[in-house]
Parts: sequence; structure tokens; C-alpha cells
Amino acid sequence: MTSGNSPAAASAPALSRTAWLICIIAAIGFAFDIYELLMLPLIIKPAMAALSAPLVEALVTGGMERAKAAALWSPGGEMYVSWARTLFFVPALAGGVFGLLGGYLTDLLGRRRVLTFSILLYAFAACAAGFATTLPQLLFFRCLVFIGVCVEFVAAVAWLAEIFTNPVQREKVLGYTQACSSLGGLLVAGANILAAKWAMDLPAIAGGHEAWRYTLISGVIPALPLIMIRPFLPESPAWQKKREAGTLKRPSIAALFAPELRKTTVITTLIFAASYGIAFGAIQQLPQIIGAQRIGTPAEAGHVAVRAIAKESGATAMAAAKAAKKPEPVAQREMRQAAGNASDQTVAGVSLYQEIGGLVGRFILAVLAVVIVSRRTLFRVFQIPSLIFVPLLFWWISGQLGNADSLGMIKAGIFVAGVLTVAQFSFWGNYIPLVFPVHLRGTGESFAANIGGRVLGTAAAWLTLTLSASANPDPARVALVGACVAGGYALVGAVLTQFLPEPKSEEVTE
Repeated sequence: MTSGNSPAAASAPALSRTAWLICIIAAIGFAFDIYELLMLPLIIKPAMAALSAPLVEALVTGGMERAKAAALWSPGGEMYVSWARTLFFVPALAGGVFGLLGGYLTDLLGRRRVLTFSILLYAFAACAAGFATTLPQLLFFRCLVFIGVCVEFVAAVAWLAEIFTNPVQREKVLGYTQACSSLGGLLVAGANILAAKWAMDLPAIAGGHEAWRYTLISGVIPALPLIMIRPFLPESPAWQKKREAGTLKRPSIAALFAPELRKTTVITTLIFAASYGIAFGAIQQLPQIIGAQRIGTPAEAGHVAVRAIAKESGATAMAAAKAAKKPEPVAQREMRQAAGNASDQTVAGVSLYQEIGGLVGRFILAVLAVVIVSRRTLFRVFQIPSLIFVPLLFWWISGQLGNADSLGMIKAGIFVAGVLTVAQFSFWGNYIPLVFPVHLRGTGESFAANIGGRVLGTAAAWLTLTLSASANPDPARVALVGACVAGGYALVGAVLTQFLPEPKSEEVTE
């Protein structure tokens, strides 16, 4: 059985100037989809600390001991877990539901129009999130970000698959443009590092200089070139031709469960969920695991600031030194912010290795996609090793959190985990256009990506946070539970992959 990446396929024609521009804009779009999504794991700990501070004070005013109130809102504490899982899961749920609607609109209104409006939505929401002063406000704007990103991804993949109809060229374009998604991860980690380093010198937001706010606001910057250029690029010729001829069938979610598509829809959705479950069940929890170890409770902030000054150089240490000379309570607040920013630099540094691994994994998949004919075999190249490696890595991390010398090994391990896991995300962008017809391509991909990936897959974060909750917050427990949750998702995916349908045609089906 052959697929769209058969070596026997006709050689790809040279790309025109417009085609190159389309590829560049698509690559930027994919990169900043991930840029927006991966902000939350990086900023959730400091954002929760900042936005929960008034709530902690309210509990203390009400008669609760400060240590007990602080523990409730520390990583692993009852209130922290409740809000953290809400911030992970509710935006994903909103993105899944509205992303499914966006896939329907992509098939109904056209790929280009939906792409443009989705970018406008998440650019506005990303900027607004940086000015949130309460947890519900942050939740609301993160929901809008997820909706925009989920819709944009589906429309972009359908758009590219239909513009580049040559099988070899299509595989390369989809593979390499999606590989740029991991550049988004690198960029957001870099933005977080820079924000943490220079936050104390930037204009105050909500009376403070917290790096997480500037990281969120930075999400509006990359959207600007997309907003200016994408509306002028061509519509999908396959979709446009059918619409003009009056032969474009009306999209329908029910049609995804017609006898000829039911197996494809169900299996693709569940395995898509398994891929995301590995990432959100364990890998995306690492910033909280490492960050919790370094920061501890708000009561320890002054001690952490002293350690940060001893270990960190540059703007962070200078900012903390300046803060120490100011009158109370300004000095305490700014010392705490400087300590938090120093911790954010370390966490972002670890995340950088994960994103570099993801970039390598996506490029490896892009190369193998034109060599390996069987889609199942291609997927298993990354799936089977991740089933073994990721759970073992997080089991090992759970025993290393008190060992400062283990940071180098953690970085190496998360690099490999990134290679194995993130490559699976790129696989779906190459695979799905081959198994759904034009009038259902956006709807089908949206169902698999949003119901499978964004809802069922991201629910792994909810499971990890819920099962690791304890009266005495323990990052090692989060790591152990993450290993189990990720392993469970990976095992389900590995079992179901044997039923994954192989595409039957050299061309994208009409």
C-alpha cells in the first residue's frame, strides 16, 4: 500500500516566488502557534504566585496561619493544583470546542479568511493576558489564545496541503514548515529568559516588574507580519475551484462518522490524544517541578533572593542589590520579584533544551517522511522509544530534585524527550490531509487535533496535577505521577497504532 510520500512519486517542481512566500509565512505561523501555547508551562508558577498573593493575604486576615495559607497556593497545594489544572485544561477545552467550529468554518468560508481572523484573535488575547490582575482574567485570555491557535493550525495545514499538490513536494512543505513550530518553543524560552533578565528595567505593570507579564505580552510581536501579509496570499485552489463550480459539499461533523471514515476519525483522534498526553502529562510539567524546587513558598522568597544574588550575574543580581537598598515594603517586594525572575531564567534554560530537541525531532521526521512509505512505521520510529524513555526519565528526575549536579543530565534527558515527542506532532500534519476529502479536511483535522489533542490529550495535565496533589506539596510526587500518566497515554497510543489506516492514494484525495 502506498502513500503520498512514495519514492516513486514524480519529482517536485521548483517553487515559485509566491510559493516560497507561502512557505515562509506558514512556517512563521506554525512557530508562533507553539510560541503562544508553550507560554503557560513557563509562566504558570510565577503568575500563580503573583495573582494569588492577595488571596493569601485575605486568608491570613481571616485568621489562617501565614505558613498554612502560603502552602495552599504553593506548587502541589490544594488551591494551586485547582487553579493550575484549570489553567491547563479549560483553555484546551475551549480551544477544542471552538477549534472544531473553526475547522467547520475553514471548510465553509475558506482557508485564508479563517487564518487571518484566528491570528488577530490570539495576538490580541496574548497581549491582554500580560495585564491580567486576577486568575479569572488570565484564564479568560488564555482561552482566547487557545481558540485562535487551534483554529489557525487546522486552517494552515489544509491550506498548505491543497496548494502543494505534488506528493513529494507536499510532504516536504508540510514537514519542514511544521518543523519550524519548535522554533516557536525556542523563541518563547528565549523571550522568557530575556524578560527575566531585564524585567526590573522595563515599565511597571500592575505595580510590579514580573517577567511572566512581559513574556505574555511578547506574543503580540510575531503576529504582526502574519496580519500584514497573510490576507494577500492566495486561497486554496482546490477549495476555490470546487466552490466556484458549485460542487463543494457542505462540511458536516456527522460525515466524519460515515462508514468509510469512521475508523479513520476515531483511531486518528485517539492516537493524536496519546501524543499530546505524553507531553502534557509529564514534559510540560517540568517547569513546575524544577521551579518548585528553586522557589519554594513565598515565605522563603528573601532567602532565595540571597542565593540568587550569589549565583546569578548581570541584571538579576544588580536588580536584587538595588532592591535591597530601598525602604520596606518596597525592598521585600522587589527582592521577591528578582528572586522569582532568577528562578525563571533557570527554568527557561531547561525548557530551551526541550525545544531544541523538538526542533531536531521535527526535522528528522521531515526527512524520514519522504523515505519511509508506511505511515505506521514512520510514526513508530518516535512512538515506541517515547513509550519507554519519557516515563523512565521522569521517574529518575523524581529522585534527583535535591541534587544540584543533576541539572545537566536533566537537560540532556529533556532534549531526547523533545526529539521523540514533538516529532509525533509533525506527523499528524503530514498524515491527516491524505485521509480526509477536501470538503471535510478542515473538519476532520480539527476533530482529531482539537477533540483528540487539545481536549483528551491535554487532560493528561489535569490528571497529573490532580493525582499529585498533597497536603505537603512535593515536586518529586509530580514527577512520579507524570511518569505514570505519560506512560499510560503512550501505551494506549502504541496499541492503537496497529489500526491506523494507511493512505491509499498518491494525491491528496478530492
